[in-house]
Amino acid sequence: MRVLSVVGNRPQFIKSGPLSVALRDAGIDEVVVHTGQHWDDDMSAVFFEELGLPEPVYRLDLRTADSTAMKPAIRAAVEGERPDWVLVYGDTNSTLAGAESAGAVPVAHVEAGLRSFDLSMPEERNRIEVDRLSALLLCPDERSAEQLASEGVTGRREVVGDVMADATRLFLPIARERAPAGPDEPYAVLTLHRAANTEPERLRILVDALNKSAWTYVFPVHPRTRHVLDAHAIELGRNIRAVEPLGYLEMLGLVAGASRVVTDSGGLQKEAYWLRVPCVTLRANTEWVDTVLAGANTLVDPEAPAGLAAALADACFPDDAPPLYGDGHASERIAALLAS
Repeated sequence: MRVLSVVGNRPQFIKSGPLSVALRDAGIDEVVVHTGQHWDDDMSAVFFEELGLPEPVYRLDLRTADSTAMKPAIRAAVEGERPDWVLVYGDTNSTLAGAESAGAVPVAHVEAGLRSFDLSMPEERNRIEVDRLSALLLCPDERSAEQLASEGVTGRREVVGDVMADATRLFLPIARERAPAGPDEPYAVLTLHRAANTEPERLRILVDALNKSAWTYVFPVHPRTRHVLDAHAIELGRNIRAVEPLGYLEMLGLVAGASRVVTDSGGLQKEAYWLRVPCVTLRANTEWVDTVLAGANTLVDPEAPAGLAAALADACFPDDAPPLYGDGHASERIAALLAS
C-alpha cells in the first residue's frame, strides 16, 4: 500500500512525524510532497532534520501559499505515484491543494471536523471544503465527529485522537533537554503569525497592549511578523524578548517551562493544554473550544485587546481539567485504518 502525504507548513511537519513512523511500522509506503508553503529553513527544512521525517520525494519549492499554484505539481505527483490514499493535514492552503489534486484517489483528512464558525478565516473555509472532499475523516474528538454528522458530510468518520498529542508524548523528554534558557523570572511564551493579526494596524494595537502588560515575554518571531514589525516601525517593549524562530523541540521545551502562553496559533493552544500551562489566545474564536470550556484557555479579541492584562492575571490551569484529544496514540489508529 502507498500513501502520498502532502505537507507544507510547520504544524503539518510536526503532525506528520509520529504518523510517518506509524505508517512505516504498518508496512505502508509513504511518499511525501512538500509544497513549499513555508520555505524559510527555520519554518521548514529544520523539521525534517530534527523530527527524523522521511525526505520529501517531491520538493515543489513553490514559495507561495496560493493553493491554485500548488495543484498542477501535486496532481503530477499523484499521477506519477498512483497512491492508494492522499493524506492531508489540518486546514492550510496546502491541505486544500492536496485534497483538490487527488482526483480519483481517496483523501484522508487528519483533524477533520474542526470548526471555529468564523468564515472570515481562510482556514475555516479550507476545513469545510477539505472535509467535503474526503473519504476518510480522521477526527480528534467526538465534538468534531458530531459536527461532520450535523453538516451531512458523506465520508467515513473515525475518532482517532490528535496526532499532535502523539508528538508531544514522544518528543517532550528530548525537548526538555534542548530547551533554551528562559528568563529568571516567570515568563510567557508569545507567538503571533496569523494573517489577520499581522495586518500593520492590528499588530500595532496588539504590541501596544503587550508592551503595557506586566509580563515578561519570550517571542520567537515568525518571518511574516518580523517583516511587518520592521516595515512599519512597530517597536517591542523591553519586556518582550524577541528571538529567532525556534525548532519544534526547542519551542516545546520553552513552553513546558513557561507560566503562560499567549498565542494566535491553533497548535500551541493544544500543546499548552497537554503541558498544563494556562493559555491566552489572541483570537475572537477557536476551533479548540474544549480548552476554553475546561477553563485552561481564555480568548481575547485582538481587535480590542484591553482585556489582555486581566486574562493574563487570572489565567490558571484547572486541577480537574479533563484529558482532551486522545491518548497520544492517534498515529497507530490512523495507520491501521489506512491499511484496512
